[in-house]
Amino acid sequence: MNKTIRRASVFALLLVLALLVRATWLQFYDGQALADDNDNRRNVIATYSRPLGNIIVAGEAITGSARTKGSDLAYKRTYTDGELYAPVTGYASQAYAPTQLEGIYTDLLNGTDNQLKTVMDTVTGERADPGNVLTTIDPAVQKAGYRALGGKKGGAVAIDPKTGRILAVVSTPSYDPSALTDASTAGTAWKALNADKDKPLTNRALRQPLPPGSTFKLVVAAAALEDGLYENVDQPTDSPDPYIMPGTVRPLENENKSAPCRNASIRVALRYSCNNVFGHMAVELGQDKVKDMAEKFGFNDDEQDVPVRAYPSVYPSGMDKAQTALSGIGQFDVTATPLQMAMVSAAIANGGKLVSPHMVSQITDSGGDVLKDYDDATDTSEIISAGTAEQLQSAMETVVKDGTGTNALIDGATVGGKTGTAQHGENNSKTPYAWFTSYGKSDGNGKEVAVAVMVEQSDAARSEVSGNGLAAPVARAMMQAALK
Repeated sequence: MNKTIRRASVFALLLVLALLVRATWLQFYDGQALADDNDNRRNVIATYSRPLGNIIVAGEAITGSARTKGSDLAYKRTYTDGELYAPVTGYASQAYAPTQLEGIYTDLLNGTDNQLKTVMDTVTGERADPGNVLTTIDPAVQKAGYRALGGKKGGAVAIDPKTGRILAVVSTPSYDPSALTDASTAGTAWKALNADKDKPLTNRALRQPLPPGSTFKLVVAAAALEDGLYENVDQPTDSPDPYIMPGTVRPLENENKSAPCRNASIRVALRYSCNNVFGHMAVELGQDKVKDMAEKFGFNDDEQDVPVRAYPSVYPSGMDKAQTALSGIGQFDVTATPLQMAMVSAAIANGGKLVSPHMVSQITDSGGDVLKDYDDATDTSEIISAGTAEQLQSAMETVVKDGTGTNALIDGATVGGKTGTAQHGENNSKTPYAWFTSYGKSDGNGKEVAVAVMVEQSDAARSEVSGNGLAAPVARAMMQAALK
């Protein structure tokens, strides 16, 4: 063989080897990446080639699957009472990435979760039968909150203080996830929902932190009692009225000008929602101590999963004393979600202990065998002492019996709460936010519930916007449903 032929043969062999190496690389390395690529149409076809697993509320599926026509996607997701449960389920769409529980448990619901695979599934590479997600939601509480919020823009959360089970996640206005499930029509619905000025896709219960106003005074009161600044809720405080915020000539005014807020005790100050008391108290404690207490309750936690990731509620740092005073009444840069304020009331109601909130109780395989039990995996943290919790319960009950929260009264139950009306816009130029955080304990059956409600916008006149007027009736409806 002459030199030219030999060189050509070696070159050809190298090309063949290169092709073999490349083919092997594609098959065993890039192949899996290509198979898992979100733009790979085969994945969507496989996901919707058969019915998905379901999301369950009180033993009943609130999701389903329906056959499609004229599409290579054989099934599409369906929803029962879609608008009611949208803040819980989210949506599973043929066109868009899934959200909420649909997104978190995508693999379980479409059968690709490794927990579902049998030995035969592993050998054959076939998808397992899909599993199901069992929620902690109580349909009666969910419906009560949704109906009570009605045409208002807002959010509400109900939690069982003893177990951490989330009984309701309500957000209004809502949307029907069914409008987004079919690829042929989802685009039009998506554009309309995103163009809606009321932002129905926003989960206001978990993912819209806003100034909590006077409901935050519970956190400041807890910090003062735990720190020993005051021994109990009936000790007079050192609270001038008017209270001029440090470094300014501006008084921290009270909504009720005739309220007995000068040197008022914590009980009286919560009853009348005295701004001077809690603004001055926050300055006395210092922002670090208030922040420490807020973080114990859950503020500044950017990994708050229930298992849906909630937006963090914020207590800021680096404030001057005037800003610290404003933070003491839930203003300046303090923000909270209804979930967060429900957690505050839940911990107080539960003797100072916060059980980690969660809205999924179990995930199961197609046969109902439990793969994971979240009720058994909850963490409990002591936020405040039992004595402090008892003091705050007593003061919160005064708020409902004789103070600003009387619209939350329930026959046959002990109710404690705190109202809030948070300023909105420069110089409070826009409609304020109405808040109410509370707990209820049945006098007969031992049931307990903690509820927080935020009304972002309503048809009420600006002068009529208050936590007691707008938010407390919603909380009362939810507590009544939970305590039956």
